[in-house]
Amino acid sequence: MEPFNGLGTHLGNLARRSPALSRSISPENPTGEAGGGARSTEIPDTHPARDLGPGWKIRPSVRIPAGTSFTMAEIDGPGAIQQIWLTQTGTWRDHILRIYWDDQETPSVECPVGDFFACGWGRYAQVSSLAVCVNPGSAFNCYWEMPFRRKARVTMTNIGTKESVLYYQVNYTLTEIPDDYAYFHAQFRRSNPLPYKTDHVILDGVNGVDGGGQYVGTYIAWGVNNTGWWGEGEIKFFLDDDDEYPTICGTGTEDYFCGSYNFDVGKEKGGYREFTTPYAGLPQVIRPDGLYDSQQRFGMYRWHIADPIRFTSKIRVTIQALGWHSEGRFLPLRDDIASVAYWYQALPTAPFPKLPTRDELEIV
Repeated sequence: MEPFNGLGTHLGNLARRSPALSRSISPENPTGEAGGGARSTEIPDTHPARDLGPGWKIRPSVRIPAGTSFTMAEIDGPGAIQQIWLTQTGTWRDHILRIYWDDQETPSVECPVGDFFACGWGRYAQVSSLAVCVNPGSAFNCYWEMPFRRKARVTMTNIGTKESVLYYQVNYTLTEIPDDYAYFHAQFRRSNPLPYKTDHVILDGVNGVDGGGQYVGTYIAWGVNNTGWWGEGEIKFFLDDDDEYPTICGTGTEDYFCGSYNFDVGKEKGGYREFTTPYAGLPQVIRPDGLYDSQQRFGMYRWHIADPIRFTSKIRVTIQALGWHSEGRFLPLRDDIASVAYWYQALPTAPFPKLPTRDELEIV
């Protein structure tokens, strides 16, 4: 029988009682303490609640000055983050989400906020999946289960030049964590442009992990720099002792993201067809407009919830970018590829590659 400690629930165990304690952190309850919500009493003369007094939506958001970081949540464990909701003003690539587990100084999650929530092009697209939902007009929701033993710290860094406003809620439970539960990780990488005849690296550097782990998802924001179909490339998962050849090799980009034949339903039906499902989707297609939106851009996700890719000690994930030459030959492409890898492993977290600079992150 599966262990249950008040972590993630589903319809099969929703009626089962648990000693876990539900808590929530937001600007209205920044510590998440029991009975700690809606306690703000600082009401400026111009505030919309000035006639109503305490308890009437005094502090629903925070402001993050340019060049500063804000700690959204700091939680003493053991426990598990169950859901994160937020909406962020400003340019999404200018805001970096980081999550630190236990006493680590190295983040286990480091990603521009839009890319983490499967909206990498800085524009809204409806995402309706089990792990991530993006709802009108910029409501980011994450349902990845995130257990921790001693501490969880969630921060947002504004690397832009203007102050931004953040509304957020971190819902979590205080509960015991089984010994075999691993820690959630997410890492962002970008190749812009991808060097000729090279693979884009989605994940690398996960080596010597005690007890192994599992790879659970991929998001890619893919910007096309050539005409024609761009998705003939294969994704490869190099597991444990794999060297030159991978254990898992896909058959094409759209195939890995659970589509087929170029995501194309024919010109008479609109060509590329967006879709969003529980485990995979192409929720965003940005089509050329004949003026300044000159390139095709795509956003795709694939969650390995039903089929996690398990590794014993290390994992490396790459994807090719292939189009078509003349005479039926593959053409290695030099596209703009930004990716997020999602996985679970034990601590410690190996330091990530240095995050690209603001100019390198910018969508241009």
